[in-house]
Amino acid sequence: MKKIGLGVLMFFAMFLLVFPQTGQAASSGTSIVLDGKALTLPANGQVQNLKGNVMIPIRVVSEELGFDVNWEKKTRTVTIQQPDTVLKLVVDQSTALVNGASVSLPLAPKLMSDTVIVPLRFVGEQMGLDVDWDNKTKTAYLVSPHSGSGSGSGGNANSGGESSQPGTVENLANVTGISFNNNQLMIAVDKNVKPSVFTMSGPERIVIDVPNARFADDFAAGQSLDAHKSGSLEVTDYPDISKVRYALFSDNPSTIRVVLDMHSAKKYKLVNNNDGLVIIDLNVDDSSSGSTPGGDGKKLVIIDAGHGGSDPGAISITKKNEKDFNLAVALKVEELLKHEPDIEVVMTRDGDTYPTLKDRSSLANNLNADIFISIHGNSGPSSATGVETYYTRSDSVELANIMHKYLVQSTGLADRKVRTKSLHVTRETKMPAVLLECGFLSNSGDESKMYTEQFQDSVAEGIVKGIKDYFRM
Repeated sequence: MKKIGLGVLMFFAMFLLVFPQTGQAASSGTSIVLDGKALTLPANGQVQNLKGNVMIPIRVVSEELGFDVNWEKKTRTVTIQQPDTVLKLVVDQSTALVNGASVSLPLAPKLMSDTVIVPLRFVGEQMGLDVDWDNKTKTAYLVSPHSGSGSGSGGNANSGGESSQPGTVENLANVTGISFNNNQLMIAVDKNVKPSVFTMSGPERIVIDVPNARFADDFAAGQSLDAHKSGSLEVTDYPDISKVRYALFSDNPSTIRVVLDMHSAKKYKLVNNNDGLVIIDLNVDDSSSGSTPGGDGKKLVIIDAGHGGSDPGAISITKKNEKDFNLAVALKVEELLKHEPDIEVVMTRDGDTYPTLKDRSSLANNLNADIFISIHGNSGPSSATGVETYYTRSDSVELANIMHKYLVQSTGLADRKVRTKSLHVTRETKMPAVLLECGFLSNSGDESKMYTEQFQDSVAEGIVKGIKDYFRM
């Protein structure tokens, strides 16, 4: 069996985007090149598109891509394997097994003539290949992780938002996330970019074009992205803006456009320090030169609700998501800090979104925050109970000791001490930073308290007391 490995995810994600989104089969003439070699697609091996779901015959999966595929005619079960993953799909059943766990399918496998076709999105989440797409020749160039080869002929990717400038997908910056918090638009990218920002009227808009960029293959896992490679974020609680829209704006060069739909004209500030985060800051005073969080001598505190969006965090003993506990406490901390005249608070998220770890640390660094506090729930053996506080750098020791003291007091749980660990958000931030583990979701006693208003209110009050103590307020 050809061990293609985890790279196959990109292959299947690409097919979902580049083949026509109709209810008909993909047009004939589509070709696939794997590691420089053109694959021969038999008559019963053509890619299909059913109800907006791209499907691929198991014959191609087995014979051409090299995976171990087994078809059990009696049970109508397809088993697809690679070293660490076993997928079991049954014809006309909308659930499948991934390493024994039941998951839902976007579309059930179908028996078509003399072959079975399976949904690419589902299979694609388990496997991956590097891919380039030449729209002119309708060719997908697939490169396995250890092949050492290039991406076929280096054709342009004019369809579906892949590379449309000379060169390959690898030359483009990947937009990995888009979020709006603290009256700031944040665009996360994995390479340096030079965005163009301008305003439009009738209605009022702020437009951000990111040239030589594409949506990352896993972008849709955390945010909406339709078949036309566009989506939006609804914005509430900010009087200046109603919605954030984003889309693949052009193919040549491949450009991502993000639009802020405004209620009225508004000044803004572009922050682009080539650190992976492009920020459009609306915290600008129209009557002066403007201000950003942490101005006027106030202490700037970053409150980070761990996980979120597509990342639920730990699952509690009664099947609750850690991300919900983290956000509930973080929002209570934010509300309390708003009443502190000498402190300004910025949230890494204030809803069910997923800023990456890099987004969180970059936000704090860009704003020159004074401290960074990440809120989490712990998980471990069912007997484990109590609270822990983590830090990485020596300049965070004082903050860690103070915050832990109030965490123990406010939770009433066992003291599992202050600990040091190399965590991204406490390592990559440039200011004193700590991560608070506020109890064990895997312990029935801890968990029964953690999702109560009383406990969350007490923890939030304790965190605020710790912050004020650290600042000698």
